[in-house]
Amino acid sequence: MSHTHLRPTTRPAILTALALAALAALALAALPSPASAHKSRSHASQRDRSEDLRRAREATRRFRDVKVAREAGYRAIGECTDDPKYGGMGIHYANEELVADGKLDVTKPEILVYEPMPSGKLRLGAIEYFQVDADQNLHTDDDRPSLFGLPFDGPMLGHEPGMPMHYDLHVWLYRHNPAGRFAMYNPRVHCPDEGGAASRRHHR
Repeated sequence: MSHTHLRPTTRPAILTALALAALAALALAALPSPASAHKSRSHASQRDRSEDLRRAREATRRFRDVKVAREAGYRAIGECTDDPKYGGMGIHYANEELVADGKLDVTKPEILVYEPMPSGKLRLGAIEYFQVDADQNLHTDDDRPSLFGLPFDGPMLGHEPGMPMHYDLHVWLYRHNPAGRFAMYNPRVHCPDEGGAASRRHHR
């Protein structure tokens, strides 16, 4: 989740809980070595990436129905995220257990990103992978993870008080992104006005 602009959140407690859970997981189990992971995947072939994308889509297509995502443990962690320069992301739904376990699996994204539609419905646009920065230092990145043969964005600051520094990677599987499949923002995604009906309906 990018930190460039985040509209006021209505559920900061969830973000704090996710942060604490993730940090606790780091203390309980050592993370896989990002350096070795990056080295092993940095030369992944296009065929390998395509296969990973296929697996990710197969595992997440059911979450196009946000009700199914909620039943699977995903919860909204804020309002719609956008940036006036780069475009939007949408509303982030995070799975606390997946955030806390510190593991990365293309079939189990920690976060789902939904675009609010004019009708008031939520459309799944992207999946997002999230991992806490092990040393909590913005000036080092020896622990940078990778998936799909690509390094994560970050490390970046948390977006709310109590949320740790972290890395993330967006994958626009369900919404075409002119900026690129793995870009943070999508210029075609737009958040409703803060006082709009869609905002009130979905962000409580």
